[in-house]
Amino acid sequence: MSSILTNNSAMVALQTLKSVNANLQKVQGEISTGKSIASARDNSAVWSISKVMESDVKGFKAISESLSLGESTVSVARSASETVTDLLTEIKGKIVAAQEQNVDRDKIQTDIKALRDQINSVVSAAQFNGLNLVKGTDDVNILSSLDRTGTSTVNASNITISRQDLGTGAGTNGVGSGGTDLSGQILDAAGGSTYAGGTLSATGNTAVIEFAQTTGWDANDSTTISVAGLSVGYTSAAADQTETNVRDALLSSLQALDLDGVSFSSNSTNQIVVTSTRPFEALDIAITDSVSGGDGNTYIQAINGATTGNTTTETGSIDQRAEEIFFTAGASVAEGNSYQASIGGTAYFYTAGKGETFEDVARGLKTAIDSAGIEGISTQVAIDSSTGQASLKIDNSGSDLSLATAAMDGGTASGGLFGLDSIDVTSNAGADAALDNIETMIQTSIDAAASFGSAQGRIETQSDFVGKLIDSLKSGIGTLVDADMEEASARLQALQVQQQLATQSLSIANQAPQSILSLFR
Repeated sequence: MSSILTNNSAMVALQTLKSVNANLQKVQGEISTGKSIASARDNSAVWSISKVMESDVKGFKAISESLSLGESTVSVARSASETVTDLLTEIKGKIVAAQEQNVDRDKIQTDIKALRDQINSVVSAAQFNGLNLVKGTDDVNILSSLDRTGTSTVNASNITISRQDLGTGAGTNGVGSGGTDLSGQILDAAGGSTYAGGTLSATGNTAVIEFAQTTGWDANDSTTISVAGLSVGYTSAAADQTETNVRDALLSSLQALDLDGVSFSSNSTNQIVVTSTRPFEALDIAITDSVSGGDGNTYIQAINGATTGNTTTETGSIDQRAEEIFFTAGASVAEGNSYQASIGGTAYFYTAGKGETFEDVARGLKTAIDSAGIEGISTQVAIDSSTGQASLKIDNSGSDLSLATAAMDGGTASGGLFGLDSIDVTSNAGADAALDNIETMIQTSIDAAASFGSAQGRIETQSDFVGKLIDSLKSGIGTLVDADMEEASARLQALQVQQQLATQSLSIANQAPQSILSLFR
């Protein structure tokens, strides 16, 4: 049945044309924008994912800039640390030259002061955009990543840069009210009780060699005495040698050793007295007898009264003259912990910085004492090779002085090059102390440069990774939303042909009712 009111063919042709036009419009949109999904109505799920990733790309671009800024800041600090190391090495050369007696130490001291001022200038100027990593102790965080979890939670990750203080300031002493008493960390012997104080005496320590009998040694009886690794011997030439004969012969041989810091004498009871003024070294003594007669008597009965009867071997020792204070191995050092040694009533202190150990404390306290230039006072740091326990030895070759210690928290950390300002090579004692202390400072600056170098390498690696990550994210976003231009071109041509055909079809369908008119002619 034909109808002039309802043209089904035209309706079908019209719907086809509309569909073709819609598809053609979509393809033209893809070609003009370059995206297959340009808005949420195209594909809401994919569009939302792409927008999240685009926001991450923006964030990582900002992170890349942050890493570049951080890398430049660390690079300045590393260069400053290396420069300080070179300058300290030059100072060491001056200090070594000052060890000679026939040099102009005043001129050397002038050179050292100039180098020291240059170090202070380098440390003060080593900043980038106002941030100086070689002054102070606070850590610096550099934003390195944005970590997104499956629950869409975003966490910021940082690279932490530890400041390496190369200042020369003494900090502030924490000893006083309002802090925690840390005196129990200073011991009077390795692993012993809290240090109770002592006396720094110039008097040497002694050992007494006692003879077993006054007469009765047989011919060819002999004895050997070893002191500090050197030995002397005596062999009886005849029977019934007197105690005086034996003592004098041994005493003469011992004195002929001419040991540095060791003297030998006799007392009223015909004993040999060994006196050691060696500051940082104990003195070992060993005695061995060889008995040829049948009575079994020996020459030497005891050292320091440790009677063992007629034995053929006896050992003993003389303690170092220096007073030694130990630091506990059972605790760690916190920033602001301050340790003090009072010598002759005057306090000298060192306040620890972040990450320091008791070895650092011992060396810092040594520097504080050395910097004071106390006449007759010398110091040495010792580290137990088996336990790692640190100790500070303080010796006195002048008049007797009291020694007391204290420790408290709440101080302000001393600079990493603490003591540099007080280096003075114009005296023998100052030159000797400076040589040891400059080694500690050089190691501090080397450690700082190494730390900054490691941090700079990590930042460079992270910066490279972030750059690659940004490229990967962009590629992923393109895969999700970018249009395939080859496909779009082919579809455009096909849809243009379909549009022409649909238009023709609609035209034909619209002309169909006109044939009905012929029925009425």
